[in-house]
Amino acid sequence: MSLFNIGQAAKASGISTKMIRHYESVGLLPAASRTFSGYRQYSEKEIHTLSFIRHSRDLGFSIKQIEELLSLWQDPHRPSSKVKELANAHVEALDQKIQSLMSIKSELQKLVHCCHGDDRPECPILEQLALNQT
Repeated sequence: MSLFNIGQAAKASGISTKMIRHYESVGLLPAASRTFSGYRQYSEKEIHTLSFIRHSRDLGFSIKQIEELLSLWQDPHRPSSKVKELANAHVEALDQKIQSLMSIKSELQKLVHCCHGDDRPECPILEQLALNQT
């Protein structure tokens, strides 16, 4: 069985060494075995888990969601309906975030359009940002 140090694990999984340590600290990845010198060692299984985590992060899943996904992935008797439910909830949250970002973009585009962008000090962008809208 091949063992990898943290640098090799980072390269193989596409995750930085800092994030590997973080994922260990939050429990997404079990604590690595250590050499007599105290260096972390990772198996191919752990590299595969790190790749799973990276792909999940690339899709925008939160640490909590990834924890759930890992649990489901590691359970051979899982119902796929649970996985689909979690993914659907994430899609809905992304749709809401997209709508919010589109609204922000539209408002900002209006402000940019109203700004002359010349040597005058008047700027509707700054004026709008300075409004107290509580």
